[in-house]
Amino acid sequence: MHAKARRCVSVLMTLSLGGLLAACGSFNSATRSLANSITPYKVDVVQGNFVSKEQVAALQPGMSRQQVREILGTPLVTSVFHTDRWDYVFTLKRAGVESQTRKLTVFFNGEQFDRAEGDEMPSEAEFVASLGKKMDNIKVPPLEATEAQLARYPVKKSAAEAEQMPEVPAAPSAQSYPPLDAPAR
Repeated sequence: MHAKARRCVSVLMTLSLGGLLAACGSFNSATRSLANSITPYKVDVVQGNFVSKEQVAALQPGMSRQQVREILGTPLVTSVFHTDRWDYVFTLKRAGVESQTRKLTVFFNGEQFDRAEGDEMPSEAEFVASLGKKMDNIKVPPLEATEAQLARYPVKKSAAEAEQMPEVPAAPSAQSYPPLDAPAR
């Protein structure tokens, strides 16, 4: 009887192992279809300095390097070999949208701004509008408080009402502290 029980367990183990292997084949195809329907989240990647059409229009020949830096920001690329040239590069990579790259090169004559060359820059409004296309389906909640919500917060008192209130004593002042510097020797 003992050998018979061992043989029965062996047959059961073989059948269950075969069943598991068969199930793995169907599970694999289900997993593949599920994996094809789920896509990973892709982060928006913004690199460089965004330069708008308005900023480029504000540049005037003869401006100092500091004035140009105040308008456009710090350049992304400055070269030791091209000291009279600053490069501004902006790249935006978003999921489902073709990546945008804009380049602007600013040339100096000594310490004075000479000219700027590069891609056609969008205005600030155009750039912001291009960013908003991805978020069309988001519903913005109304930004209004109900009377019940407002009632939870006390109303500030006017100056006349504040004068009628008794004055609260001020917190005691801190005593003197030891000097921070070590005594001279």
